[in-house]
Amino acid sequence: MTIIGITGGTGGGKTSALRALQSLGALVIDCDALYHELLIESAEMIGEIHTRFDGVVINGALDRKALGQIVFSDSAALDELNSITHKFVKAEVNRRLTEWEDGGGTLAAVDAIALLESGLGEMCDIIVGVTAPFDIRVGRIMERDGLSEAYAKLRIQAQKPDSYFEENCDYVLVSDCATVDEFEEKCVTFFTKILGGTANART
Repeated sequence: MTIIGITGGTGGGKTSALRALQSLGALVIDCDALYHELLIESAEMIGEIHTRFDGVVINGALDRKALGQIVFSDSAALDELNSITHKFVKAEVNRRLTEWEDGGGTLAAVDAIALLESGLGEMCDIIVGVTAPFDIRVGRIMERDGLSEAYAKLRIQAQKPDSYFEENCDYVLVSDCATVDEFEEKCVTFFTKILGGTANART
């Protein structure tokens, strides 16, 4: 089975890339969605968070606002939280990939903003960074999340720059097409090529 890791900042076009992979028959694992599932379903993960961050779990449920107030003002605490959550997310990703392969699946995609930092990238055969020009990302985030231009820019600037993905990914896919449909077509062509081993490192 071939596992493709998809990463990149918000507004970069990862959703379109993932739809293209699904059209090629891939299992797609969204690690952000998976994390939120585990916050509800994994008593073990909640227990570890409770042990480390006293007072953020009430009657077995995580108070995300209380946790956020702790970790977003303390980088060391955020690192500790990530070490807990990444472990559980990685284990569940591995379980789903194994189940997919055992059922005959030959292609899977793992989508995570922190794919490289979390260690999930080590599970992937190919890592693709999906980026877009700054102004395009700003416009997408404003439309998608209802944000002001200033706040959209702050969100982008708080994340990794394009150069990070250019330096650390096997390929970089640039989302600079006029329409979503056009970019998805570009993605299908791109992934078909790299799965055949004929793609260039930049496209």
